[in-house]
Amino acid sequence: MRKIKLTKEERVVESSLEQFVKVGKQEYEQIVQAITARKKDAVLNVRVNSRDLASIKQRAQRLGIKYQTLISEVIYRIAQAN
Repeated sequence: MRKIKLTKEERVVESSLEQFVKVGKQEYEQIVQAITARKKDAVLNVRVNSRDLASIKQRAQRLGIKYQTLISEVIYRIAQAN
């Protein structure tokens, strides 16, 4: 199995997965909204330069993630930027 590199924040989340944390109704609704907002519900087909794609795949491999996930995260960050 391939070892995946986690960020500090991801390691904290992973280490606390076994702990149950009770939340109030308002916080629960905020969590539901956050998950819903990040739901992937559209398909995007894009033609790109093969060398660019190779570079993206290499970077994703170094990060231990799929290249589609990397592209999706970049698009998300650009969409959220002001």
